Amino acid sequence: MSDSIRRFLFEGAPIRGEIVQLDATWRAVLERHAYPPLLRRLLGELMAASALLAATLKFDGAMVMQVQGTGALKLLVVECTSAGTLRATAKWDALPEDAGFAELFDQARCVITLVQADGSQSYQGVVEVLGDSVSEMLMHYMRHSEQIETTLLVSADDRRAAGLLLQRLPDVADGDADRWDRLRILAGTVEPDELLELPAPDIIRRLFHEEDVRVFESQPLAFRCSCSKERVESMLKMLGPEEVESVLAEQGMVEVTCEFCNRAYRFDRVDSAQLFSGGTRAPGTPTRH
Repeated sequence: MSDSIRRFLFEGAPIRGEIVQLDATWRAVLERHAYPPLLRRLLGELMAASALLAATLKFDGAMVMQVQGTGALKLLVVECTSAGTLRATAKWDALPEDAGFAELFDQARCVITLVQADGSQSYQGVVEVLGDSVSEMLMHYMRHSEQIETTLLVSADDRRAAGLLLQRLPDVADGDADRWDRLRILAGTVEPDELLELPAPDIIRRLFHEEDVRVFESQPLAFRCSCSKERVESMLKMLGPEEVESVLAEQGMVEVTCEFCNRAYRFDRVDSAQLFSGGTRAPGTPTRH
């Protein structure tokens, strides 16, 4: 399997679908942090779901999905870009192995933000986290925040994350009044192992072999982190020389680690002086990271 998302449409019906399958992209997230087993599953499911929802939108930039709560699981974040790149991270306290979804996300909310490529925020939707799974949480979000009927099924293990989405397009008449319910029920028969193991065309054929379905070419997806030394320097400039100097005095070095890819950026006193003077290192002088 390859890291990709594949779109399909039901001919003559206002219903669209997507199937996403993540292999190396998902493993790249797992390689960078030692997530506990329960968190690995939830983050993988959210990553697959985010890719599916982002693919239904027209935007130039990034869609950031955050689930924030006050329970043992503090934060899940997935970022998907219009260029087909993804990254993800999480924050948590001690997680009970047998904890239920509602227990983990105490007083939680789901926030989806679209950020344009020029840096402007174009949209943000917020709803309370309800349901017993990532799928139920996001179907509730789509129904109440976007008013779009959505069926979403996701699965993840230590090797892959995958998902299936169906959406009924709003304000479009369908001559078959029962079609949405029929397709939604058929989609619900897919098994988690099928999502993870079968190629997307086989899944579509298995579920909807009696329907007239148009299947499009798959679009590639990949892990990529947008962190950079320049972005870290901009953040340090916003903190100001006094704050940076206090860290240097205490630790001898300013170290900033990306929460997504775990890459560390280190700045010593020479770096700091050049940062706030607007200078650059002399040629041949190594940059630390």
